[in-house]
Amino acid sequence: LITGCSSGIGLALAVRLAQDKRRRFRVIATMRNVGRSGALAAAAGPALGRTLEIKQLDVCDEASIRACLDSIPGRHVDILVSNAGVGMAGPLECQSLAAMQSLMDTNFFGLVRLVKEVLPDMKRRRGGHIVVISSIMGLQGIVFNDIYAASKFAVEGFCESLVVQALRFNVAISLVEPGPVMTEFETKLYEEAERADYSRTDPETAEIFTNLYLRNSKDVFASLGQTPEDIAEHTLRVIEAARPPFRHQTNAAYTPMAALKHADPSGAL
Repeated sequence: LITGCSSGIGLALAVRLAQDKRRRFRVIATMRNVGRSGALAAAAGPALGRTLEIKQLDVCDEASIRACLDSIPGRHVDILVSNAGVGMAGPLECQSLAAMQSLMDTNFFGLVRLVKEVLPDMKRRRGGHIVVISSIMGLQGIVFNDIYAASKFAVEGFCESLVVQALRFNVAISLVEPGPVMTEFETKLYEEAERADYSRTDPETAEIFTNLYLRNSKDVFASLGQTPEDIAEHTLRVIEAARPPFRHQTNAAYTPMAALKHADPSGAL
């Protein structure tokens, strides 16, 4: 079962697993609004209705999650991929608390709701795998991504705390940590950032964000960004592993940044 499949990583992963040549997977691809399932259905082709099924699931709604799981025979989910998420970038003063709370509700509490619903069944069966699409920003905060990074730090801490208990029941937890990924999600985020009103912050901060951060971000995505299909392949490797890793970083360019943090507990570097 994969969440957030209307576009981006979720769509790419659902299609990759559903079109597996050895037909090892039956994929339940979920999304909040099934009216946006056209791109997934087109990409899945003949797999739709065979190895891929599309269902409604809103990670911010416990009843929606429960209804989706209740519609699955025996509520049997071998692998949960928690992928649904939203982004936010910009000066802190320009973000509303309501928007921040909404982001946390999706990115963090959405994962918590899913795990609360599937983990008891996995523990009873003494088997299962929870794969969480996290971010390198769950290990290292990046300027102007304060709230998004906070949500991913929360995801990492939650999983790090839960993994030992889960392993006792033969349930694996894996965090997939991409760097920049070229998706509709990212494109929309930066388009909105370019049009936003920065009058609630000081001119110097607005200048740094618009003329340095946004411009450099485009260069970073162009030179270091991965495709959703790349992330799908990395996630497949995590799923296939005989002993799934707890953390898997998809972009070697960002590994030194994460390592530096652990090498320097003071944070001075």
